[in-house]
Amino acid sequence: MVNSTQIPMGQKVKRSIKGAIVAVFIAGVRRWNPGAIVNAAVGLVVAYLPDIIEGKYDVEFRPWQRVYTEIAMLMHAVGMLGPYDDTWWWDHFTHTLSASLLGGAVYVAAQRCGRDSQRSVLVAIVGGGILWEVMEYTIHGLTDRLGLEPVLIPYSARDTIVDLFFNLLGALLVLLFGDRLLQNFTQNMD
Repeated sequence: MVNSTQIPMGQKVKRSIKGAIVAVFIAGVRRWNPGAIVNAAVGLVVAYLPDIIEGKYDVEFRPWQRVYTEIAMLMHAVGMLGPYDDTWWWDHFTHTLSASLLGGAVYVAAQRCGRDSQRSVLVAIVGGGILWEVMEYTIHGLTDRLGLEPVLIPYSARDTIVDLFFNLLGALLVLLFGDRLLQNFTQNMD
């Protein structure tokens, strides 16, 4: 049996974040909150993506990149338990995090394929953001018609525009800092 003092701090942090995502899933089941259940389930899958990507490709995530991914997923899941409604900045924060994750992945893929990373990131974030917002309205309308609890909730046209703005903020962060913060994925391209 492994003593908890023998587990490196990074492993403890990652386990704690994944455990928190599982706790959100359980809270979602107990409250019968489909949004929390789905967001936690998706979040847990995404939290394991770095392991899958490392196994499939010749890349290695830095510990902070893993934690960043996991925190983004945790924030989305927790948001469904109330902060999206109760904390004015929560939605802005999670849109920025998600856009920076998607933008980072597109940035790396574009770099590795020899494409224009700036254009690719902007197209992906703007296009992905618009698709996401349309999906929110569609899913909400469909679940409303079926008399089900919605998994995604569009609040207003103004909220949609603000969401798209914070998506662009996430893209801008990738464009400003991607060369330095994502070089472990792009530096050994042959």
